[in-house]
Amino acid sequence: MSDSEQFDFWYALENTHLLQGPVKSLETFGTTRVKYHLITEVMDSVNQVRVREGVLNAAQPQILTPNFQSQSPIDGFEDAESDAFMRWLREHKPELRFLHYGFQISKTEVSDHLIHESPAVVEGNVLEQVSKESDGFSAVLRGVEHPWEVCLLKLMVDLVEKSMPVHVKEFQGRNLLPNPRMGEMEIEEDFAAAQRDASRIPYLHKKLQQRQVFDQYQDRFFDLVRRSGGMG
Repeated sequence: MSDSEQFDFWYALENTHLLQGPVKSLETFGTTRVKYHLITEVMDSVNQVRVREGVLNAAQPQILTPNFQSQSPIDGFEDAESDAFMRWLREHKPELRFLHYGFQISKTEVSDHLIHESPAVVEGNVLEQVSKESDGFSAVLRGVEHPWEVCLLKLMVDLVEKSMPVHVKEFQGRNLLPNPRMGEMEIEEDFAAAQRDASRIPYLHKKLQQRQVFDQYQDRFFDLVRRSGGMG
């Protein structure tokens, strides 16, 4: 992967901001349809804003097969950079558990239009429009023109990750995970990553608290913090 591609991915991630997200959680079983409105400023133009609208579908498979990790988690994304971005995520963001739990993300019903107004005005109008829909599954985000599909993938990654603790529990309750100890294996992977890179310690701390297992691991965690010189 070229340095230019990596810069584009970092740029898109750092400049994608959720202005309003779905108030409902993603479905554990079945498909959730999230209607998105992506607002971007047209490069080299003043007060010219593009609004892309469409639907993102997040589908959790009913059962995870042994080869699910080798399958592409996205469909309907035309830009070749989207596939490259998913490969990049696997390499640089291994803590993103949706990569391990078989979520499939697809994009449908895409449309876009240009508006000759300031970004602030456009954002306000879109937010007002979405607030009237009140379907619970709408998202408004500010992103970049290129690579704009990465902005959508970041949105779905964030939504899936936010829902993941509940989903894992429900999968475990139905014995649908390929390994019933996968939750413990995740934490072991996170400890190993934090040992290699101290900047990952805050993420590990947050994960242990979210899973409500910090007390179980606190001695080991504080030992790791002491040996690394602190949480930064």
